[in-house]
Amino acid sequence: GAQRLLLAQALVESAMTRYGIADYRVVATCRGADLEGLKLQHPFYARAVPIILGDHVTTESGTGAVHTAPGHGQEDYVAGKRYGLAIDNPVGGDGKFLPGTPLVAGEFVFKANEHIIQILKERHALLHSAALRHSYPHCWRHKTPIIFRATPQWFIGMEQQSLRAQALAEIKKVNWIPDWGQARIDGMVANRPDWCISRQRTWGVPIALFIHKETGALHPQTPQLIEQVAARIAEKGVDVWFDLDARELLGNDAEHYEKVTDILDVWFDSGVTHACVLETRSDLQFPADIYLEGSDQHRGWFQSSLLTSVATQLQAPYKMVLTHGFTIDTSGQKMSKSKGNGIAPQDVINTRGADILRLWVAATDYRTEMNVSDEILTRMADSYRRIRNTARYFLGNLAGFDPAENRLAPEQMLSLDYWAIERAAQLQAEIIAAYGNFNFHVIYQKLHQFCVVEMGSFYLDVLKDRLYTTPENSIARRSAQTAMFHLLEALVRWMAPILSFTAEEIWQHMPGKHNESVFLNAWYEIPNLHDSKATVPAWDVILLVREQVARELEKLRVTGAIGSSLDAEVDLYCHPALYASLQQLGEELRFIYIMSYVRVHPHQDKPADAVEATVGDDQVWIKAQASTYLKCIRCWHHRADVGADKKHPEICARCIENIAEQGEARRYA
Repeated sequence: GAQRLLLAQALVESAMTRYGIADYRVVATCRGADLEGLKLQHPFYARAVPIILGDHVTTESGTGAVHTAPGHGQEDYVAGKRYGLAIDNPVGGDGKFLPGTPLVAGEFVFKANEHIIQILKERHALLHSAALRHSYPHCWRHKTPIIFRATPQWFIGMEQQSLRAQALAEIKKVNWIPDWGQARIDGMVANRPDWCISRQRTWGVPIALFIHKETGALHPQTPQLIEQVAARIAEKGVDVWFDLDARELLGNDAEHYEKVTDILDVWFDSGVTHACVLETRSDLQFPADIYLEGSDQHRGWFQSSLLTSVATQLQAPYKMVLTHGFTIDTSGQKMSKSKGNGIAPQDVINTRGADILRLWVAATDYRTEMNVSDEILTRMADSYRRIRNTARYFLGNLAGFDPAENRLAPEQMLSLDYWAIERAAQLQAEIIAAYGNFNFHVIYQKLHQFCVVEMGSFYLDVLKDRLYTTPENSIARRSAQTAMFHLLEALVRWMAPILSFTAEEIWQHMPGKHNESVFLNAWYEIPNLHDSKATVPAWDVILLVREQVARELEKLRVTGAIGSSLDAEVDLYCHPALYASLQQLGEELRFIYIMSYVRVHPHQDKPADAVEATVGDDQVWIKAQASTYLKCIRCWHHRADVGADKKHPEICARCIENIAEQGEARRYA
């Protein structure tokens, strides 16, 4: 009944309930500030300690008062410095109380808990005890509790020699990709404290200094001593320092100085690669063209490299910094070994091949977090096959093609082949620019679009008739092969940085003379074609009409009226401008649309059942139907002249010309 407890008013009821005390009363109240400086008796040491104030103490739980150990906690350290308390550190680097610590010397800090409770009981200083489970800082790598200890450390001062100001100025001179990286590292450098570069571990690069045993001052010959130690380490490794007898370097001074056994922060180790690597290798240069790492390195490697370089070279160690995101799984969780949700790259390589993995990397926008899963990799494999099959188609149809003998001059080539080469030239400029800006996902998109849509769904599809039906050495066929030769020469180079193995395999089978590897070549110089504007069809408009015709053919295919598009014929009714564009191709328009007949008429002649379609800013009326003519067994076109020649009753007149005569003349397609 005579005991007095000092509690925060908001915590009286919860504290007394926790202690199992039902009979109590509040005898007095005061403000916490009124108690500042009041001395209290330590519960088991013969010393008095003051009451101090701290904003880190809350009324959410507990009693409203906490014990303070300035040598073992961040908030306690700040509060202790404010009140001038001794930064006492009775715990050694091994986690045990130091020799000479009363009552608990040599005990591991966590195992000493029971002993201290017993001491409190014996001194009648324990009001209540309970087993509690509460949050506590843990090492992110080892998952074990952390002991905080205040120890002397070595720092790089951010304000010394205007280091911070110079670093901020250099940040502005660097090309940051993505550009938000500049603001990120700028804010971190502007607000960071001095850099603590010392660590207390048993491995690493030593801080090779001698300090006075009493004053802590550096040895007056420190620069010369560091050079001597560096020479020994270069010869025999870092253990030389830890094995060194100080008398070897200091002589009689050794009794007044001690070796620093701290090691350098590993961020310092990696941060000085500009000095240890770039400046020492003849095949490299300073500053580096680019530093590449994950988005967490603005506070790590990018920053440590910047600060050490500015401090020693007065400039940034890099011209450009590229940052990428992290891989995440299907649920959006970052992949890590500890979670076990990662996909091992070697497993992907073993099952799908290295180029599938490389294509996924290229196809993903690395500026954000990158999703990867078996489903995504399966889609990548499908995209890879489409790109690979395009190159395979080129190679297959270039069999027997000798560029030195069979390649045509630009003025001999067909207009559609001009279109394909000019499209490749435009695309190459876009791809080179994307490589220069590290926009690999843009390269993937453009490469995939080119192979699947422009080549697979249009150009190569149209080309089949010419390749398979015209004479081997005809202008029509050689023009197609010449175009494919140029396209493949360009394509294999576009692919090489991403689909490296596939590109090298293609290179070994390409026609003509080549050096030993695709990687020993620059971009392909695509021929600059100068076709007369008067003879160039309006391909964009022609292709738009082709899309509308394909929709009408699909309706016939669904009803079973036709199988392939060659089973159909179509009549197009157009306004004058569109009529002129389509009519220019004449009979060859059917090869573009891959149909047996394509007839073009003025729009006023359109029948009532023609289907209207929009083509850009114009209209076209389409009437598609199944052809009633016989099918040529050679070219598969349904033509009125099939069987007209009694010697060749199952093939059309065009095929007869291609087989028995000089071969048909093509101008456009």
